[in-house]
Amino acid sequence: MAISTADFKNGKAIIIDGKPYTIIEFQHVKPGKGGAFVRTKVRDIRSGRVNDLTFRAGEKFDEIRLEEKDMQFLYSDSGEYNFMDTESYEQLALAAEVVGDAAKWLKENDIAKLQYAGDELIGVEPPMFVELEVTETEPGFKGDTVQGGTKPATLETGATIQVPMFVNTGDVLKVDTRDGRYITRV
Repeated sequence: MAISTADFKNGKAIIIDGKPYTIIEFQHVKPGKGGAFVRTKVRDIRSGRVNDLTFRAGEKFDEIRLEEKDMQFLYSDSGEYNFMDTESYEQLALAAEVVGDAAKWLKENDIAKLQYAGDELIGVEPPMFVELEVTETEPGFKGDTVQGGTKPATLETGATIQVPMFVNTGDVLKVDTRDGRYITRV
């Protein structure tokens, strides 16, 4: 199905010069002189490389249908991440390169979304919020407050985030996986 630049939306997948891309962001520009155009930032689905591209307004592209499938993360073993379909109980092992940055937010038994473009797996998206235990951080001192700054903390999955000074080793934190931001203690 062909779509034009007027139908662009963040996250939509299209084919440009025979390669599949997802649109990260776009902006319609109508200069005072000359024709309108669309500035886009797109990610190559296969390589993950981000490109800035400009198209004339009204230009047409083939759309790729994106699908998401909920899978339960079971465990990681020697560079492979194992997932299970919660409906059919089929298991799938993915290489660390395919899972990418999502690996630092995945804990056993979490439900992740596997994203497919047609039949091709393009990525793994962790839950939006996760609850993880702090395994290592500098101790907090009496008098530390929320406004007192931040310090690094290592979580049970190996991810390192900035947390308020009052957070201690052993605390369970709610973290936003989109930007790795501390939300609250649980």
